[in-house]
Amino acid sequence: QVYVVESGGGLVQPGGSLTLSCVTSGSIFSSHAMAWYSQAPGQSRELVASITSSNRTDYRVSVKGRFTISRDNAKNTVYLQMNSLKPEDTAVYYCNTDLSIDNFHFAWGQGTQVTVSS
Repeated sequence: QVYVVESGGGLVQPGGSLTLSCVTSGSIFSSHAMAWYSQAPGQSRELVASITSSNRTDYRVSVKGRFTISRDNAKNTVYLQMNSLKPEDTAVYYCNTDLSIDNFHFAWGQGTQVTVSS
C-alpha cells in the first residue's frame, strides 16, 4: 500500500510562516498531480493547492498570493510554503493526489496540525 506522511505543522502567530512537507512511498509520485487539503474542526476536507506533474499550480482563492505549492520528484515530496498566515488558516493539513482529476490516491496520512493564534 502506498502512503503519505505529512509534517511541518505547528503553532504560529498571525502573519507568520510555516513550510509543510509530504513524502510519499512508492515510485509513482512523479506521474501524479498532487495537492494539499485542509480540514478545519467540524468542516469537510477542502482543496488548498494543487500541482500537476508538469508543475502547473492552482490555489484556493483565499490563499492565493500567500501559499506556494512545489514538488521535488527526486525526493517524492510535495511542499506547501505558507506565508502571512491568518487565524482562519487553522486546520489539519493533508496531502494526496489531486482527486479532482485523478482516480488514484495514496492512503491518507494523519495530517499535520496548523494553528494560527496570538
